[in-house]
Amino acid sequence: MTSLCWKRFVWFCVCLILSHPAWSAGGIEIPGYAPATGVERSYRVQKATETDMSFWFDKSGTPPVTARGAFRQAMTVLSRDEDGMRVRWSLSADLPEGIAGLADSYQMNLLYRNSLTAYGTAALELETDLNGNPRDLSGVDQIVAHMRAMAANGPGGVPATPQSGVSDIIAKLETNPLQIVAALVPEAQLLATGQSYQAETMGIGQVSATSRDEDYGGVSVPVTSTWTLESTDATARTATLSLSEEADAAAFSQSQQPAIANLMSSFAKRAKNLTADQLASLKRASKSRSVELVVSLNDGSTLEASEIVTVEAGGTMLRTYTHIQREDMPASLQLPTVLTAKDLQTPDLHIEPLPSAKAGPGILDELSTPPAPPTASQDTIVAADNAAAKAIAPVSLEVKSAEVTLSPVSYDHGLNIMLTPESAATFRDFTQAVLGRQTQMLLNDKVVMEPWMREPIMDGRIVLAGTDRKDLEALVEQLRVPGAKILVRLRP
Repeated sequence: MTSLCWKRFVWFCVCLILSHPAWSAGGIEIPGYAPATGVERSYRVQKATETDMSFWFDKSGTPPVTARGAFRQAMTVLSRDEDGMRVRWSLSADLPEGIAGLADSYQMNLLYRNSLTAYGTAALELETDLNGNPRDLSGVDQIVAHMRAMAANGPGGVPATPQSGVSDIIAKLETNPLQIVAALVPEAQLLATGQSYQAETMGIGQVSATSRDEDYGGVSVPVTSTWTLESTDATARTATLSLSEEADAAAFSQSQQPAIANLMSSFAKRAKNLTADQLASLKRASKSRSVELVVSLNDGSTLEASEIVTVEAGGTMLRTYTHIQREDMPASLQLPTVLTAKDLQTPDLHIEPLPSAKAGPGILDELSTPPAPPTASQDTIVAADNAAAKAIAPVSLEVKSAEVTLSPVSYDHGLNIMLTPESAATFRDFTQAVLGRQTQMLLNDKVVMEPWMREPIMDGRIVLAGTDRKDLEALVEQLRVPGAKILVRLRP
């Protein structure tokens, strides 16, 4: 080989090495996670849940009820040492720019806004391991103190009742503060799934399996995880990995029996008419997880992740979808249709969006607080129009139907009241006139609800929740009396 040809051959090999991931005899090397400190990374996050309870409502084939959310979160690695990292997440419930569809089709954003308000924070500082898995949380005392203050200052200054379960929630957060992380920034855990502080070598198509045990209500459930290196992109310097997880069917079914029993008791009438095969099927449960991850071959960080988790138990199905994409990188994973569909069968959650972090949380009725006080200019307007405000008369509403139903999202019981068309129009006008004020709903001269009217109710439907099921059923009996009416007025 001549000298010139040799030089060209060497230059070709150098270019090949520089333009491809680090290959070894065993495959490709995925570098250890080494994020830059002090650099804020923004992520677009899309989520959805599908809930199918058609079996219990004897409506086989009905499409699942869907809730959806779209968020823009930011993460900064503040510091890193040989033991772990300190990370700050900046959180927002606002819809990112460019999201198709109306805000009403992204009901998770309203729920998340209320959660941020309930916890009293828009940022979390975490201690993580070197993979990015959260292991500790700063500011827990302040968050718990905020929640206690909210619980002590419910509607009209009335503290949350023991039946509301608020104290139980606070106690659980004190015992395990990482539940706050799971509630507010589950993205941290999903991103960490694709990250490892140690470099790893894998071959394309190579499959590796591991197993671990997870605790579900005191039952140890074996979970098998299967990893595969699907492909690499030399130009983008990325590797795409897949993860498939399956919970042991027998152990998981055992762990879900208490929940299944509660569900069957909620539909006792239908449960009595089930066949032996149907009952056997109800007592089986399964859980699976499918994840795709795009990992940087420069610093080992997860650039994009797509996750689908499916749980089936007691004749119900719950499937959650999550897609995370770092904003400075192009997307390469295919999004599930549910995340981008224009038309969805959405749950009737009747979520009240809270205007700011100063307003009370809406995740629990007992924690709701009045809207922020008006500004000085608003005070003048209110004072000038005080006589008109006092002139808003109570309205008497005729009930078309009333029934106790089970929410397909939270499995909580609620009382759904549908007004007659004439009363629906009257109620619409009333709610528009009293926006921002507290009202009372009375049945047989007894106050049954004192909601703050943060938005007009246009469809003539009233939902009462957070009450014992027996109390709700007693209200139904009263409302089914011919000519039954509800009186709604401003709170004296």
